Amino acid sequence: MSLYRLKPRFQALLRPAARTLHGAGISANQVTLGTCAVSVALGAVLTAAALAGKPACFLLLPAWLLLRMAFNAIDGLLAREFAQASALGAYLNELCDVVADAALYLPFACLPGGTWPALLVIFLANLSEMAGVLGALAGGGRRNDGPMGKSDRALAFGAFGLLLGVGVDGEAWLPWALTVVAALLLPTIVGRVKNGLANGGGQT
Repeated sequence: MSLYRLKPRFQALLRPAARTLHGAGISANQVTLGTCAVSVALGAVLTAAALAGKPACFLLLPAWLLLRMAFNAIDGLLAREFAQASALGAYLNELCDVVADAALYLPFACLPGGTWPALLVIFLANLSEMAGVLGALAGGGRRNDGPMGKSDRALAFGAFGLLLGVGVDGEAWLPWALTVVAALLLPTIVGRVKNGLANGGGQT
């Protein structure tokens, strides 16, 4: 089970925004690149804040993660419903996602006790997305199975950012929380490979 299954309902809410952006001449690829650029910039700000001991800045993270999910849904709507799908867009969608994820998770490696768990999460998250992409290469659709898919990670890291931002000391719980995320990424990777093989790469 993954929050990804709620994506169709989320997209339905965002369809008017996609129409507005299309009317303004904004393309799916521009949304993808812009979202990635903001994620990298925020990652740099949060990294500096973590090193400077200013955890209140992490309150920016849950708000942006929610907006990022919205923009990710919108770029898909623009591509599919306004004839903007392209090979370049497919590359940008996948590459920008892993770059943005790494940028937003990296600040947690700069917090006490978070270094190795955060780096492990970044590695396994990228591996899980590769496993998802390989589902399409195997002859079917892109895999987005959970239990720790992209949307699930956004929920987890948004919660971590909220707790840190309101002043909850992360030294005692953050390493364990990140370890749980890493642990849940393992069955996510295995499940994507198994389901991709069983279904010819198709989406369940």
